[in-house]
Amino acid sequence: MRASETRYSNTLRVMSEPGEEIATQRPPTLAEVAELAGVSLKTASRAINGEKYVAADTRERVLATAESIGFQLNAMASQLKRGVVSSAIGLITGDLSNPFYSMLAKGVEREIRSRGLQLMIASSDETPDAELSLIDEFVARRVRGLIVVSTMSSHEGLRDVQDKGIPVVFVDRAAVGLSADSIVLDNYSGARAAVEQLLALGHRRIGYVSHLSRLQPHWERIAGFSDAMTAAGIDNWNEFVEDGAFDIDSARVAVTSLLSRDTRPTAIFTSNNRITIGALSAIAELAPNTALIGFDDFDVAEMLGVTTVSYDPADMGRIAAQRVLDSQALRTQQHHSIVVPTRVVQRGSGERRPAS
Repeated sequence: MRASETRYSNTLRVMSEPGEEIATQRPPTLAEVAELAGVSLKTASRAINGEKYVAADTRERVLATAESIGFQLNAMASQLKRGVVSSAIGLITGDLSNPFYSMLAKGVEREIRSRGLQLMIASSDETPDAELSLIDEFVARRVRGLIVVSTMSSHEGLRDVQDKGIPVVFVDRAAVGLSADSIVLDNYSGARAAVEQLLALGHRRIGYVSHLSRLQPHWERIAGFSDAMTAAGIDNWNEFVEDGAFDIDSARVAVTSLLSRDTRPTAIFTSNNRITIGALSAIAELAPNTALIGFDDFDVAEMLGVTTVSYDPADMGRIAAQRVLDSQALRTQQHHSIVVPTRVVQRGSGERRPAS
């Protein structure tokens, strides 16, 4: 038995009845091929696909490893040589726990299902390396198109994906360094409208709680916030900014910090739905009369009376799917940036006036 064989097993143990296990087989994955061959997932993908810039001995080792564990190499290679593509569209999102992504996926799936296609979804967990690996995996599977909510600062490296005839469309965060369709929100106008509503009610100390400052939506939302505050003559707005709230718990901590100050904000603006949920908890505990407006809807926003900057993620998914399929059919080099409008939906929390 070869050494690689001692480290690999494609047998899963599945429980059927209490105390009883049934052994079942699962197909080996490209990630397992990469691990056993001692290469990165990207290198394994390139070797399997017969791409350039893979050393001959590395390619041979990857192919031998794939064959030894029963990876479906021959079928895939045959399809690639014949130019066969799958009936799937690939969708790469950030954190799947965010309701935005489930609604986005629903919109994509509804559109492509009507054309007899299927949806493959994977999450990068907002990690550029994971995103690159997932793109390579989808390319290896010959998806008909890619829809990406990207966490990368540049997309120049995706030109080779387009060169393979796979259209790429970006959602929520625009393409950078690459000519590709982008479907993005009017983040600036949405944030500014929310803050202007709070200012009109008499608020002057408005907290801003945000996340992932390296991503485009953050820049646009904080620009809308800061421009509204500056236009109202409030130059010290950054004293009430809490950055780096990446989930519900960290948002709760950030808002707790703001509301525990001697001079605390009378209103809070949050930059996404998970941060809004964390803010709700802190506000309820420390200062129930604090006004709150959050960017993004969430399942129980209406029930809880939370004012939000609203839009339709499913419609964004529908548009993205249309652009993927249309760009493939038209084979055009003309790409577009589609800006989806936002609006403030008043439900009560954002209409509270500051205490006199």
